[in-house]
Amino acid sequence: MRRVVRQSKFRHVFGQAVKNDQCYDDIRVSRVTWDSSFCAVNPRFVAIIVEASGGGAFLVLPLHKTGRIDKSYPTVCGHTGPVLDIDWCPHNDQVIASGSEDCTVMVWQIPENGLTLSLTEPVVILEGHSKRVGIVAWHPTARNVLLSAALQRTLVTESCCSFLLVSHLGSFQALSYRNLLCLKCCDNAIIIWNVGTGEALINLDDMHADMIYNVSWNRDGSLICTASKDKKVRVIDPRKQEIVAEKEKAHEGARPMRAIFLADGNVFTTGFSRMSERQLALWNPKNMQEPIALHEMDTSNGVLLPFYDPDTSIIYLCGKGDSSIRYFEITDESPYVHYLNTFSSKEPQRGMGHMPKRGLDVNKCEIARFFKLHERKCEPIIMTVPRKSDLFQDDLYPDTAGPEAALEAEEWFEGKNADPVLISLKHGYIPGKNRDLKVVKKNILDSKPSANKKCDLISIPKKTADTASVQNEAKLDEILKEIKSIKDTICNQDERISKLEQQMAKIAA
Repeated sequence: MRRVVRQSKFRHVFGQAVKNDQCYDDIRVSRVTWDSSFCAVNPRFVAIIVEASGGGAFLVLPLHKTGRIDKSYPTVCGHTGPVLDIDWCPHNDQVIASGSEDCTVMVWQIPENGLTLSLTEPVVILEGHSKRVGIVAWHPTARNVLLSAALQRTLVTESCCSFLLVSHLGSFQALSYRNLLCLKCCDNAIIIWNVGTGEALINLDDMHADMIYNVSWNRDGSLICTASKDKKVRVIDPRKQEIVAEKEKAHEGARPMRAIFLADGNVFTTGFSRMSERQLALWNPKNMQEPIALHEMDTSNGVLLPFYDPDTSIIYLCGKGDSSIRYFEITDESPYVHYLNTFSSKEPQRGMGHMPKRGLDVNKCEIARFFKLHERKCEPIIMTVPRKSDLFQDDLYPDTAGPEAALEAEEWFEGKNADPVLISLKHGYIPGKNRDLKVVKKNILDSKPSANKKCDLISIPKKTADTASVQNEAKLDEILKEIKSIKDTICNQDERISKLEQQMAKIAA
């Protein structure tokens, strides 16, 4: 029988890298080992996390600023530790958030024409995490709502400590003390902020027992999904502070996973099998016992970063360290995840940025644009659907999410939901003038407790805070007791080593 080829308007999508003079050259891309994309793009700017001495920094370049970037080009450099993640605000093309190893989130306002001097003063500093902040993600439809997630550090194991005890007796005591104190402050917490007031209004600090790999909002921002080191994928209602759905061992391998929401409410994941094969899977949050689809890809060890286009239902998979971008179409027909094609190049990618739909050139049938990070360069890659006609292609460009927020922050925190405000790309997208981000911090002395306030379910009750304080004190007592026990052990071992050395000296004599 003759094989029937599935009909799809995206079967012939092809990728093409731009010419060298349209790349961004001589950029020292960050060498931090965290699996972030290291790049964020919008219709005005491309931002890239770079190497910096004495703290963390990232570049913000106007899209037209191609060619060699001078080493003295100004950066955004207010963090005291390496920057781990950056994200442009979807409702203001001049506002960007950054998370860092210094445990803070900073929100920055970029001048309309780009930086002329290095930017060291953020609009607001959001402090609330006790560990490094590796994830920042803006709410898709509510203005000034920002999510951040902190990561747990790896501690020295017991076997390492015993080795240090024998080999480096003097340094062990201080090292053990430092790492034992880390047990107290590992938070793996997700905080949702009202950037307009600088307040942390939701704190999800007890839902993840291990490191969070990524967080994704759904289309209207009513739910989030997370992938974590305990191999679980969770769907969470942040305002009710409850887990709506959960899947253990979504991927059985030990390497990092990723999970993102699709426009229809399903969840798409990437991960590794027990045999270290890279996998992708599609899940229905209403029934996560078995995946809708599960496909194995290859045995490479690079983490797959998924980028999703809700308008075309295409998912692009970019593996860290790979030199290719694979893309798939999600449909309602089996096998649900359909392979389309692969864009390949010679150089491996250190990170990747994805342009929002409103930043594409509709006259050239461009359906996606990526910004691939090399070791010293950023290279745009354009994905195009070949069409003979020069007319606007309605089927390729349905109305897409625009820059206008559907809700204010207060409305969302009160329980309202709204889909993105859509715009047409028929006549192209012309960026408008953005209003400045203004932060009005509330005066605690002026605020009076209200009797019936819906936000009570969001803010942490006093009783819970008191309980947490008691638990922290108990943990601290345990840690201090263990430190004392280790010190006693060291003293005993010190005496024993002295006796053995004396015996050796007598034998040698």
